[in-house]
Amino acid sequence: MNAALRTTLAVAVLALALPAAAALKPGERAPDFRAQAYLAGKPFTFDLAKARRSGPVVVYFFPAAHTPGCNLEAHLFSEAIDDFRKAGATVVGLSAGNTEQLADFSKETEHCGGRFPVAADPGAKIAKSYDALLGGRADRSDRTSYVVTKDGRIAAVHSDLNPSLHVKSMLDAVKALGLRPAK
Repeated sequence: MNAALRTTLAVAVLALALPAAAALKPGERAPDFRAQAYLAGKPFTFDLAKARRSGPVVVYFFPAAHTPGCNLEAHLFSEAIDDFRKAGATVVGLSAGNTEQLADFSKETEHCGGRFPVAADPGAKIAKSYDALLGGRADRSDRTSYVVTKDGRIAAVHSDLNPSLHVKSMLDAVKALGLRPAK
């Protein structure tokens, strides 16, 4: 392998290994959005403003359905969904990639298992408003998670291409809010 190719590969690996820098910071206003979503394969419109009325919402962006890291992240959120509910939070995943596969992705047990919705973000417009674009690409969401409070503010953010710590980070942030589920 020549030196130029080795350098290019090293830069690419380093870029993927480093956490992304999300622009929205705790305390900033989270953009409200409405998006075509699926829960257990059934379509509906997810409305962040409406969801916030019940408590905080974990909005997690992922690059594409049916890819290894995104499959793992969805599965981990699915396993922890009862803990999020006990802490009073709702979870929604958003992706600009493979949006035509989200209905199936939402119901497959090895992924979301019908336990939380995933929403389509064609053209990554919502991801852009959250500064959650993968490598600055205009068509793909990054792996960035936010806790959005009932009053529409960012309470926490976790941005890292490694899917393994998003759930713990977001659950810890929701629990730190000290809320209980609405009855």
